Amino acid sequence: MAEYEKKVRKILKENKCYFVRRGKGDHDIWKSPVNNRSFPVDGKIKDRILANEVMKQAGIKYHF
Repeated sequence: MAEYEKKVRKILKENKCYFVRRGKGDHDIWKSPVNNRSFPVDGKIKDRILANEVMKQAGIKYHF
């Protein structure tokens, strides 16, 4: 199974998204300057669909 978590965080940082705080469980809360929205990022993204959903919430046009 592919591991998307590191790739997702790298792309978020490249797009000026930033870590805000720890969330519940193994989730972190990030903020996107693209759409001025906060969104959760799971610590274990092993699914392409979930990785794409994080990109969508961040307002980043990137698809795995």
